[in-house]
Amino acid sequence: MSTQSEGNYAEAFQNYYEAMRLKIDPYDRSCILYNIGLIHTSNEEHIKALEYYFWALERDPFLPQAFNMVVICHYAIRQGDTEVAKSWFNQVAEYWKQAIALTPGNYIEAQNWLKITRRFE
Repeated sequence: MSTQSEGNYAEAFQNYYEAMRLKIDPYDRSCILYNIGLIHTSNEEHIKALEYYFWALERDPFLPQAFNMVVICHYAIRQGDTEVAKSWFNQVAEYWKQAIALTPGNYIEAQNWLKITRRFE
């Protein structure tokens, strides 16, 4: 990561944490938490990012992009461990089903994967 990016991320974190202090609406907080998760994901801090995505979903369980990012982070963490990956795919399917149920026209690749792996109902 470049020094400029590190500075931008640090400033973004500072701004998001300040917004969390000021905002009490659960929807607003869920969006802030989701965005903090995105920064952690872009820094390849997937475990930390997952915490923020789950916190966002606790405040707004109708945030399909958070379900999608949970899948992406889990994939990055589990990549290469085939035994863990096999059992994990069933959980991934559930996250994607939730995201698709919330936004049926989105996540076409996820829908295709669910159909190919016979996990789509």
